[in-house]
Amino acid sequence: MKYHTKSEKFFTKEEREKIKKTTVDAELHTTGEIAVVMVNHSSQYIEAEVIGGIFLGSLISLVLTAVFFHSSIWVYVPLSFVLYFPSHVLFRKAPVLKVAFVGKRKMERAVKERAIRSFYEKGLYMTKDHTGVIFFLSLLERKVWVLADKGIHEKITQPTLNRFARMVSSGVREGRACDALCEAIQEIGGLLAKYYPGTAGDIDELTDEVIYDSGD
Repeated sequence: MKYHTKSEKFFTKEEREKIKKTTVDAELHTTGEIAVVMVNHSSQYIEAEVIGGIFLGSLISLVLTAVFFHSSIWVYVPLSFVLYFPSHVLFRKAPVLKVAFVGKRKMERAVKERAIRSFYEKGLYMTKDHTGVIFFLSLLERKVWVLADKGIHEKITQPTLNRFARMVSSGVREGRACDALCEAIQEIGGLLAKYYPGTAGDIDELTDEVIYDSGD
């Protein structure tokens, strides 16, 4: 299989195999199901493109006007307008530039909402006992959201899931995403085995491969 997007290239082949094996091992003694979902970004952040385009276009115009046109306001205003368009395109083509113009809370909300969307669009809610847990990694924001189905929340609360999310987020920032993710999967597998032990005839209902969500 060829991988093309940033999220698909994020883990090496060896790391993907390690994540898969860790997931399989974590599910051996529980009816719970664990899935890993990755996306390039959780939102297009259109407003950041606009604000960034205005900021960069105005900044370049300011410099050019000061150097070549004696800071003439009659040159600065129309030049800012003209330069907005290529600046806007630049922000659209290089999403990482948008981050500076998006608030932390907005990014967190976007990641949470996208995680919930993937949970349903990828059919991860369709386990027999509603015991699915997903690790949702959004690369642009460098944020992780751990989401559990309704059958899990009786025993494993969202604050506990958030701790696992922070563990993986720290690993991403530190350049040890695979190890941090595997550690979190192992730990949550232990909790699932404690509260939702395996039963005879239990089948693997969700894929153990990393799932890539390319939808915007």
